[in-house]
Amino acid sequence: MNMRLFERLAETDFVRKAIEERADLSAFREKPSFRVLLGVFAIGFSYVIGWPAISALGALAVYLQEPLWIAIGGPLLYGLSHLVFLFGMYLSGAKYSKIFLRWATRVALERFMNRGR
Repeated sequence: MNMRLFERLAETDFVRKAIEERADLSAFREKPSFRVLLGVFAIGFSYVIGWPAISALGALAVYLQEPLWIAIGGPLLYGLSHLVFLFGMYLSGAKYSKIFLRWATRVALERFMNRGR
């Protein structure tokens, strides 16, 4: 790997602070709020109303011999699953994503930098 790339990444504020502050995952030990739990549930539910529901709708369309069920209902369900996913992300917030990203960045950069030495 190109060490110069990792050195340039390590100079950015985000990476430098993550390394200096020894970013960790300790925030995940806290009990999540109801809002965060509801957001995670909505994200999980969006996967259920995504492809599995579209597949079931397709099977129903074949069984009933009505292709409009899947032609119209498929894109509508897929769009609904995206809206539910975005709603879940809104409820959950970016807090935990940022914590995880800081930790993953620190760990990855430290490993790559140590490998090059």
